[in-house]
Amino acid sequence: MLREKKVLIASNLADDLSRSTIIIATNYQGLLAKQMAELRNALAKAGVEYHVVKNTLLYRAAEKAGKPQLMNIIEGPVALAFGYDDVVNAAKALNQYIKSTTLPLQIKGGLLGDRILLPEEVISLADLPPKEILISKLIRQLQAPVGNLHNILSLPLQGLLNVLQNRAQITSE
Repeated sequence: MLREKKVLIASNLADDLSRSTIIIATNYQGLLAKQMAELRNALAKAGVEYHVVKNTLLYRAAEKAGKPQLMNIIEGPVALAFGYDDVVNAAKALNQYIKSTTLPLQIKGGLLGDRILLPEEVISLADLPPKEILISKLIRQLQAPVGNLHNILSLPLQGLLNVLQNRAQITSE
């Protein structure tokens, strides 16, 4: 490869690294070209890019993008999945594809912000419910104390109201 081409590839890779919210490293050995194309298409539908990269170019790009910790999960030939929006979406799309096929594809780890993720953490991230469901659960949890306080404060008043209504009913008879 010509030096200028390598510099351009490393620059593009550094741009991808700096823009991504999550990076998931996988092995790709044993995949046929057709299988790799199917994987890329499946991930592209979820907004995830998937690239096979040379480790030397990845090292330069990671340094340039300010993410040298990425090299801690790189061992041997790797392909990277870049998620740009929802981090769960990228992990979920990759994990679903692995489960739905019998390909020898394995997750080696990930980088979420500045934090290195183990393969198990990436898989557990993929098992999270959608963002909307998590937000609704959080809102429900935040409303529970207010509802309990309302019940506690209104029970004595409800009891007083019952006593007064019973008293009024007895006197009217």
